[in-house]
Amino acid sequence: MKLEIHPEYIENAQIKCVCGNVIKSGSTKKEMHVEICSNCHPFFTGKENLIDIAGRVEKFNLRKKKASEVTKAEKKPRVKKEKASTKKSAK
Repeated sequence: MKLEIHPEYIENAQIKCVCGNVIKSGSTKKEMHVEICSNCHPFFTGKENLIDIAGRVEKFNLRKKKASEVTKAEKKPRVKKEKASTKKSAK
């Protein structure tokens, strides 16, 4: 390892969140500021809200319902294509 090319490693660095939570970690910076952490993130706090923009869920459910109404009789049966024989005739 080459000397004097690596940044200084600080073992007691602090990560400060806007909510006031302070996390101690190791880093090359003494102090970092973040907007969101596991203490205030909606996924981790259980306050997650699912937002349906422009009725996408309803549109999906309509397509799903229409697809399930199609019976097997209405669907075209698949036809298997036979591969051409590649055997050579014996002489």
